[in-house]
Amino acid sequence: MSRVLVVAPHADDESLGCGGTLLKHLASGDELHWLLVTGMSSETGFSQENITIRSEEIRQVGERYSFSSITELMFPPARLSEIPESDLIRRISQAVLDTRPELVYTAYRNDAHSDHEAVFDAVMASTKSFRYPFIRRVLAYETISETDFGLKPEDGGFKPNVYINIEDFLKEKLDILDLFKSEMGQFPFPRSREALEALSKVRGVQCGCRAAEAFMLIKEINK
Repeated sequence: MSRVLVVAPHADDESLGCGGTLLKHLASGDELHWLLVTGMSSETGFSQENITIRSEEIRQVGERYSFSSITELMFPPARLSEIPESDLIRRISQAVLDTRPELVYTAYRNDAHSDHEAVFDAVMASTKSFRYPFIRRVLAYETISETDFGLKPEDGGFKPNVYINIEDFLKEKLDILDLFKSEMGQFPFPRSREALEALSKVRGVQCGCRAAEAFMLIKEINK
C-alpha cells in the first residue's frame, strides 16, 4: 500500500487532473489524502449559498474517493500571489508532515491560473528530499482550461512523460466531476464531459490504451 497526497489549488483540480488515477490508486488499496489550498469564504466575497454548495460538493467528492483525510487551508482563491510565500509553504509543509505521502500529485507550474504557479512552487519547497525523506515521487498533472491556456512565452508547454491507463475509471471520474455543478459546462466548454473524454483519449493514443491521464515527472527517488 502506498500513501498518496493530491494537492489541489482549487476544489475540482484534483479530479480534472488525476481523478482517474486517484480511483485507480483506491482500487489498488492505496491510502489517499486531499489537500485543498484555497476555499470559499464570506471574507473573500462568496455568498453563504455558494459556500454551502461548495462544502457539500467537497463532502460528496471526498466520499467518492474515500480520502483518508481532507485538509482545507482556506487561502483566498485567485489571490495566492498576494499571500507571503512563507505562509503558503509553512501550511503545505505541515500537511505533508501530517500525511507523510510517498507520492505527491500537484498542479503544473505554468498553467494560466496564477494560483497554480504559487502552489507548484510551494509544493517544491515542501517536498525537499532532505526534509521529507518519505517522499519518493512527485508528479505534475494537467488541468484542462488552465494548462492548455498557459501561454507564457518562456514556457515550453506541458510535455508529459508519465501516462496512467484509466480505461476502467474514466466514467466514474466524469461522474465525480459532475458533482461540481458550478464548474462543469456543456461542450465546447473545456470543463465538460465531452472535452475531458476527448483529452483522455488523446492521452490514451499516446501510450497505447483507450483512455489515460498524463503527467510530468518532477522527481523520483529509488532507494
